[in-house]
Amino acid sequence: MSPDETAVDGRVLPLRRPPIRRSTVVRSDCAHTFDVFVDSIAEWWPLRPFSLGGDRVVDVVFERKLGGRVYEVWADGSTVSWGDLLAWEPPHRFLMTWAALPAPTEVELVFSPVGPALTRVTVEHRGWENLTEEQLAAATGVDGGYEAGWAAILAAFAAAADATCTDPTPDR
Repeated sequence: MSPDETAVDGRVLPLRRPPIRRSTVVRSDCAHTFDVFVDSIAEWWPLRPFSLGGDRVVDVVFERKLGGRVYEVWADGSTVSWGDLLAWEPPHRFLMTWAALPAPTEVELVFSPVGPALTRVTVEHRGWENLTEEQLAAATGVDGGYEAGWAAILAAFAAAADATCTDPTPDR
C-alpha cells in the first residue's frame, strides 16, 4: 500500500487530500465584489508570480458564461488557459477547472453577503488527489505553495475591491 492509499474493509482506497480553503471579507456588496474579481482581475491579481506568463501577461479574461474560458493574454497576442467555468452564478459563485497543474483540479469562489456592504469571499481549491505525490510536492512545496498563494491573492483582491467601492448600498 502506498502513502496515498488506505485500507477499508480489506479494500485499498486512495486517500482524499483536503481542499485548500481561504476567505477574506471585503467592504463592498456582492455584486461589486464579484465584478471586481472577474472584470478587473488583471489589474489586481499578482501576475508575478501567480501566472503562467509572468511579465508577458497583459490581460486576464473571464468569458462570463457557463462553459466560458478563463485565460491570460500575453503581449504577443497568444493566450494561455487558466481553466473553464463549470458553474456561473453571478454575483454569488463560480466554479472553474484549474489548468495550471499537471492534473485537473477545481477552484470555486463564493461571494456571500455578511452585512451592509460587506462580502465574504471564500476560495476552495480542490482535486489534489488527482496529482501524484511528486506533482503535489512540486505544486505545494514552493514558498508556501497554494496555501500561501491563495492568501496573497485574496489579500490583493480585498485591497482592490475595497479601494474601488464607492456605493455602500447593500445587496438587494
